[in-house]
Amino acid sequence: MITYDYYRIFYFVARYKSFTKAAKMLGNNQPNITRCMNILEQELKCTLFLRSNRGISLTPEGKKLYEHVAIAYEQLQIGEEEIRQNGELENGLVSIGASENALRLVLLSRLEKFHEQYPHVRLRISNHSTPQAIQALRSDIVDFAAVTTPLDIKSPLEKIPLASYREILIGGRKYKKLAEHTQKLEDIASLPFISLDENSSTRELYNSFFLEHGLSFAPDMETATTDQMLPLITHNLGIGFYPKKMAELALTKGDVYQIPLEEKLPLRRIYLVTNGSTAKSTAVRKMIKFIQEYHKI
Repeated sequence: MITYDYYRIFYFVARYKSFTKAAKMLGNNQPNITRCMNILEQELKCTLFLRSNRGISLTPEGKKLYEHVAIAYEQLQIGEEEIRQNGELENGLVSIGASENALRLVLLSRLEKFHEQYPHVRLRISNHSTPQAIQALRSDIVDFAAVTTPLDIKSPLEKIPLASYREILIGGRKYKKLAEHTQKLEDIASLPFISLDENSSTRELYNSFFLEHGLSFAPDMETATTDQMLPLITHNLGIGFYPKKMAELALTKGDVYQIPLEEKLPLRRIYLVTNGSTAKSTAVRKMIKFIQEYHKI
């Protein structure tokens, strides 16, 4: 039975038109190379080489075989090189579905460090709400997701804890007096609220939070992203719940004020979610491990 090694030897002999040069390239000896080619000719029941004092040349059958072997061997070399580079993270593509808060509070700093170490790995980041990111993961559109709670997933999806954070209630200068004293939720429930839209996990969280206190949450304005909320709050169009870390600069500048609440806002968590039923490339596995090791709750 002819093995891959015989065709690999044939490729080098035909390419260099020399058993001696082929042996040198393969780290073998000339008698062994000659023996292998004799076996190949016997198995194929044809002459592949014309031998003379001036060297060797290919017969018509040898030329035909070389056309096919060269394509196959060179494609294998390309494939091996791509796999090697991927293993060493010299290339690769990682697709990430991320909610805005997860991206800004956790992921961006980790991606910066990862990119410094592995600059040849390309990133494709989709800004999703948590439900959208999870659906993209289930549909194999992204390799993994970075999302915030509330989060409801089932096997084969798996979640890895990355960090926790709290939100605060903030308002613009118009609501500065509210910041002077602790407020009860029921006393401010009638004020205009700004919130993410109803398809977000944040909206789901505050719907539940208000219900727990016998109130309904009916925002006067809805935005698609957290970033869009801050300018609206700054311009006194309403008050809203906002990640404390992301509000620090606006608080320092006096553009917004924290409105203290008697009721404790729920702790939120950021998770990295993977699909256990999907094979992952070396680059994806490396990035998941990298992100996980830099964030411990």
